[in-house]
Amino acid sequence: MKNILLLCGGGGSEHEVSLRSANYIYDELEKVNLYNVFKVEIKANGDRVDHHGQLCELRKAGELYYPSSDQTHKLDFAIPCIHGPPGENGVIQSIFELMGLPYLGCSPEPSQTCFNKVSTKLWLDALKVPNTPYIYLSDESRESISAAEEFFNANKDVYIKAASQGSSVGCYHVTSLEDLESTILSAFKFSEYVLIERTLKARELEVSAFEYNNEVVITAPGEIICPDGFYDYDQKYSNDSATKTEVNAKGLSAEQINDIKSYSLKAFKGLKLRHLSRIDFFLTEEGKVYLNEINTFPGMTSISMFPKMMENHGVKFSEYLRKIIEEST
Repeated sequence: MKNILLLCGGGGSEHEVSLRSANYIYDELEKVNLYNVFKVEIKANGDRVDHHGQLCELRKAGELYYPSSDQTHKLDFAIPCIHGPPGENGVIQSIFELMGLPYLGCSPEPSQTCFNKVSTKLWLDALKVPNTPYIYLSDESRESISAAEEFFNANKDVYIKAASQGSSVGCYHVTSLEDLESTILSAFKFSEYVLIERTLKARELEVSAFEYNNEVVITAPGEIICPDGFYDYDQKYSNDSATKTEVNAKGLSAEQINDIKSYSLKAFKGLKLRHLSRIDFFLTEEGKVYLNEINTFPGMTSISMFPKMMENHGVKFSEYLRKIIEEST
């Protein structure tokens, strides 16, 4: 049987979500019943602990070593189930590349590009994919704050986002000029770059994009319906969330669906994404489609949209994992 490393945790702001995603993936791999799965959590202190509580080490030869028993397991494939750094920003992917260990998901460069909201925007502009009007800041200088104030005065309602965070960490809704500077400073605590976007009155739509049978599949758009207007961390992952999700968004025109799918495919291919991504969109009251963001390793909890939309398309997530593993090893 092949040995699969399911790496989770990471010690960051999305540590707990990562563990929930890893539990879901572990259960899906158990359905296949073809692999030895080593679920390893990276603790906040840097320790690596498997699902039996045993300390272990990931070695550069692509091996998992247990110092207490002096046992070594050669790994065949890895799943970097770490939301946020170091799992989505290309760091873990670079380590796996150096090890020569095949892994699920995008390679280092597109992982890093898409984890940074600013670089994602620049790529989307280059690909001529419509995205939300924005500016970005690289420092907290008076000049930068003045540029932000000018942008705010033109739009009156903005979102301020730490560029390199996920799950809406470091993301703030600002409707008052008096709150602008302090909110920018708060966002800079999470990232070296800050993105400021015009707030859109829009529906939140998303698709699962994945490679299957040698083609890129873009699912029908699903929808996030958030009564509070902001799909924040708690709304995404709390079991008590008032947010509703629909795997098939209602009332979309054929043209809107076509735009969403064509922009998704252009982004997937243009950014050289691999295996899987969730791609999020806004649909405005005027009927315009804007690509919001690309998540190269989306949430995989029991309430997450990515596996739901994939299965709604007719592909079981467990079978998808099996196929990727077999094609990669």
